[in-house]
Amino acid sequence: MDILSPKIVKEIFKDQREIFLFGKWITLYDIEILLQKHQKSFQIKQLGFSEQLRPIYTLKIGTGKKKILLWSQMHGNESTGTKALFDLFNCFTNDANQVFKTILKECTLLFIPMLNPDGAKAYTRVNANNVDLNRDAVDRVAKESKLLRETLEEFDPQFCFNLHDQRTIFGVEGTKNPATISFLAPSEEVTRALTKGRKETMNVIVAMNGLLQKMIPNFVGRYTDEFYPTATGDNFQKLGYNTILIESGHYPDDYPREISREFTFYAIVQGLYHIAISNDFTAYLPYFDIPNNAKTFFDVIHRYKNSNKNIAFQYQDSIVEGKFVSHLSKVEGENNLNDKIGHSEIVFENEIN
Repeated sequence: MDILSPKIVKEIFKDQREIFLFGKWITLYDIEILLQKHQKSFQIKQLGFSEQLRPIYTLKIGTGKKKILLWSQMHGNESTGTKALFDLFNCFTNDANQVFKTILKECTLLFIPMLNPDGAKAYTRVNANNVDLNRDAVDRVAKESKLLRETLEEFDPQFCFNLHDQRTIFGVEGTKNPATISFLAPSEEVTRALTKGRKETMNVIVAMNGLLQKMIPNFVGRYTDEFYPTATGDNFQKLGYNTILIESGHYPDDYPREISREFTFYAIVQGLYHIAISNDFTAYLPYFDIPNNAKTFFDVIHRYKNSNKNIAFQYQDSIVEGKFVSHLSKVEGENNLNDKIGHSEIVFENEIN
C-alpha cells in the first residue's frame, strides 16, 4: 500500500485548515458562509430541506469513474468530521498538492457536510422530531434519512464515508490511550460474515490506519462490528455500498476536538488517495490487528487514598441561551474504579464520607 508522507500531509493541513471553524458547536450558519468560496471549484446544490426547513447541501467535485459519497453530522452534535471536510475542501479549491489532483482525476466525490442541520443548531444527536438518523435507515421516517437514501441510490457510489464523533469514554484496548480515531467496516447481517464488500471496506481502513500509526501509534481503535438492523452503515453495506465508518474521538486535553479533527483529515485524505490509486481491494487481514475500542475512560476521576469509594465524572455539553456550555456531571453507580482511567485524576488524602 502507498502510504502518504506524514510530513507532507502535516504541511498540507497547516496550510489548508479552515480557520473559521473551531470547537464542537458547528451550525448551518457557520458552513453556509464558507460554501461561497468553493462555488468555482465544486458543484454546490441544495439537496432538500430538514424537518425545520433548513437547507441541506451537497458539494460535488472530480471527474473519475470511482464514485465516493461522504457525509457528516447526521448526529447534530458530532461535528469533527464536518470541520475535517472543510479542511479538505480548501485543499481542492486551492489546488494544494498532486495528491488531490490524483484523487480528482480518478474519483468523483459527493459530499453532504451537514445532514442534520436542525440537530446541529440545537446541539443534539437527534433531528427536530427526535429521530436518530443513524437508526432510521429502514423506516426512513425523517426527511433527512430519505434524502440520504435517495442520494445514495442516484449517485451509486463504490465507497461511502460515514463520519461521526465518539464519546470520551473509549480507549484503545491493551493501552492507556484514548481512541482518538476509531474505524469500522460494518456488518451486513447478524453473523458478521466477511463478505466481499466488507473485505474491500477493511482494505481502505488498513490504508488509513497505516498512515495514522505513523503519526499517533496506539491511539487508533476498532469499533464493534455488532450488527445493528436499523443502522445506516450496516444497511448501506448490506445494499452493496461499501461504507467506512470513522469515529473521531478524544486526544489528551483536546476537548474542542481540534487535534482529532486533524487526524480525521489525515484519515480521509489517505482513504481517498488509496481508493484513487488502487484497483485491488482484497488485502484486509491487517484490519484485525487494530485493537478494539474499550470503555476504559471517564473525563475526571476523584480518587481517595485507602478507599475504593472513588467518584467518576463526565462532561455534559449543551446550548444555554445561545452559548455552548460544558459542565461536569457525576456518574452514578461507579465507585470501584480501579480498572478505569480518568482523562484527569485528582487524588485526595482523606477517605470520602
